[in-house]
Amino acid sequence: MDALITQLTSASRTGDLDALNQLIAQGANLNGKDEKGFTPLIIACYNNQPNAAELLIDAGADVNEADFGGNTALMGACFKGYADVANLLIVKGADLDQQHGNGGTALMFAAMFGRNELVKKLLAAGADTTIVDSRGLSVFDLAAQQGNEEAIDILEQAQS
Repeated sequence: MDALITQLTSASRTGDLDALNQLIAQGANLNGKDEKGFTPLIIACYNNQPNAAELLIDAGADVNEADFGGNTALMGACFKGYADVANLLIVKGADLDQQHGNGGTALMFAAMFGRNELVKKLLAAGADTTIVDSRGLSVFDLAAQQGNEEAIDILEQAQS
């Protein structure tokens, strides 16, 4: 792995804006991936570093780049429940309906893990409730499997 990618990954994880700015100035590949396929943006978002994420996006990082499993920064933010990061990604044009390797979406992650405020935000931004994963399960099915009645209510209200 490229030394600049290693440094970018580390600075993204900790939100070190000075180091990020230096690495960007040196021409580091903002969409480069580590051994798991994580980009600096995915790392920043997964570690709740919204300022680092914004800096990376504004410098040219692809907001929709996925890791080796097809997971995006938005999916990670929804899995972890980081509303500020998710809001940033939505504003910066993240694909709300991008599917990972098993067909899951950010909305599915939010519903499965009880991130109901994010379910609301994704729906308000236009996330599609009709997508199914590789098993044929919808966001409604996944919320039901987890006993997330609140998400089901939110999803039903969004459809009416």
